[in-house]
This record gives sequence, structure tokens and C-alpha cells, in this order.
Amino acid sequence: MPFGAFWVDLPQPGFLARFAAFEVPLAVDLATWVDAYLDHLRVERALAPLTLEAYGHDLAKLVAHAEASGITTVEGLDQSLIGTYLVALGQAGISASSAARHLSAVRGFVRFLLRERRIERDPCALVERPRVGRRLPKVLSFDEIALLIEAPEQGTFKGLRDRAMLHVMYAAGLRVSEVVRLKLADIDRRKGIVMALGKGGKRRLVPLGEPALAAIDAYLELRATHPRSAATQVLFLSPRGGPLTRQAVWKLLGGYARAVGIAKPSSPHKLRHSFATHLLEGGADLRSVQALLGHANVVTTEIYTHLADDHVRAAYRRAHPRA
Repeated sequence: MPFGAFWVDLPQPGFLARFAAFEVPLAVDLATWVDAYLDHLRVERALAPLTLEAYGHDLAKLVAHAEASGITTVEGLDQSLIGTYLVALGQAGISASSAARHLSAVRGFVRFLLRERRIERDPCALVERPRVGRRLPKVLSFDEIALLIEAPEQGTFKGLRDRAMLHVMYAAGLRVSEVVRLKLADIDRRKGIVMALGKGGKRRLVPLGEPALAAIDAYLELRATHPRSAATQVLFLSPRGGPLTRQAVWKLLGGYARAVGIAKPSSPHKLRHSFATHLLEGGADLRSVQALLGHANVVTTEIYTHLADDHVRAAYRRAHPRA
């Protein structure tokens, strides 16, 4: 039976009570406790599958490092092990930001073990977070965005689909995971909005401009003739009639960028960065951009103000006689 099956319909509070109900010995190995933590995140905190996958990937590296050091139980999870783990990540060439993310996953796991009274002290309490330099996101210019959106071939199913999808990604600043999950009902043509399902299962409404809505209309007209269109509510169909994968969107966007001569590395998230930057350059306030992007914290959005400040300074230098 998979470990997660123990977490269903049990009245006792706490993970240890659940273990006791099945007379499972407490001296289980570190990897089993990691599985228990992931089940906790999935069942009790309802984290998204992609987030769970990231946590599992990061904690699997911790388990592998611990086992290589001869440690297989949570009793060996101490400050020394955490320190050598971070050193090993650095030696493997992992960036400071990635190391910080790994440490965040470990800290969440440790809090879970403390809550379940499996360990008595926090081994991460004195471990410093890796210093992460502030990197400004690279964006496409408005002219480059226009070239990219017009790159797909007109008149074909794939071309109209891709053109509509690029329009929506830039017009609404959607994440690639949000785009591939869009359903027909998520587009309200009358109100001119798209409803995106973001991180943590949170939904938000984002306006769409007339060019994006016109591109969607042209695509939907041809989508109705797709042999499998009636069998699914997915907005952007793959050739087989299902949803596109995130990898497919990355690949097609990169192909269009190369086709129109955009030398910068292009990705779905770069369209999102460009959306936010262009809004701020156009005079949008930070809180509005935060809401449109679906950021939980305005601090996450503030990085775009540095790019907008560059735009203001450039305009000053061009226009001011004493600049």
C-alpha cells in the first residue's frame, strides 16, 4: 500500500497517531518521513502537483546526501549534515538561488518533524540562507513582441492556435502552466477577460485587449472544425485533441523567436516579464500589476520597478536639455 494511503479518513490528529493506529514502528528511515511530509503537503495543504514535484526533487537530494554520509534516520538530521549538504550543492554547480530553494524545502520538512515531535531541535536554526544576488529579468521590446506574435502562419489550425496563445500570454501575463490549463469557459468574450488558475489553486481575472480577443475568435472558428473539439473543453488543443504540454509551448515559442530573428533567449516567462515591465513603463501602479500577475506578495512584483526606472531615466536623458 502506498504511504499516502494511511492519511485517509483517520480520526486521530497528528502523524504519529496515524502511525500508532497501524502499529508502524517509529524508527522508520529518513526517506519514509520525506514521503510522509509530501503526503501531508498533498492532502492537508493541497499543494499543486508541480510544487509537490519540486519539493520531492529537492528533498530526494537531501536523502541521497544523508545516505552517502551513512545517515538513514531523522535522528542524524543535524546542523552538520545540513551544512555539508549545502556545500555539496555548491560544489555541484547549483546557483545560490537554487540552493536557497533547496534549503527552504529542508526547513519545511524540519518544521513538519518538529510538529510531529520526531526531532527535538531545529537543525536549520543557525544555518544561514545562501546570499542571492538580485537579477533583473530580461524582457523583449514591444517591437520584438509584435514580431513574435505575428510569426505563426495565418490560415492553418496550428498557426491560428499559436497566434492566439501568444496573444493571450502577453496580453494577460500568464504563466505557461496557466495557459495550458485554460478552458473554453475561462474566456469571457463579452467582458473581455480571461480567468487564470494560478499557484495554490487561486483564480484571478485579467483583462484581454481587442487584438487578443480577435485572435481568439479566429482560432475558435477553426477549432470548431477540429475532429476532437467536441470531446474536450481545453482551449488550446494539441494535434491529438488534448492539452498542450509546457514543454511544447517552450519549444514553439523558441522556434518562432528564431524565425523572426530575435537573438535573445525567449521563453514563456519572458513574455510574462515583458507584460509586467511594459505595464509599469506605461504608467500602471505596482499594486495593479501585482494583482494582474497573481503575486501573493508585492515584494515579488517590485523587481519590475527597477526595469521601469531604467525606462524613466532613459526618457529623461533623451528629453532633458541638461541631462
